[in-house]
Amino acid sequence: MTHLDWQKSTFSGDQANCVYVAPAPDGTIRLRESDDPDVILTTTPHALAALIRATQTEA
Repeated sequence: MTHLDWQKSTFSGDQANCVYVAPAPDGTIRLRESDDPDVILTTTPHALAALIRATQTEA
């Protein structure tokens, strides 16, 4: 199993429910949520950037 360097999202602040992000060796980005850390989503940097841009323009 590959070790991932998980980092807590700055948007999670001091809350108990946190989102963690980690770069994977294959160039993808992994995401998990603190309530269910065994469920890991995989995306590309481009797709994640597009999602973040889309959510910022909606706010």
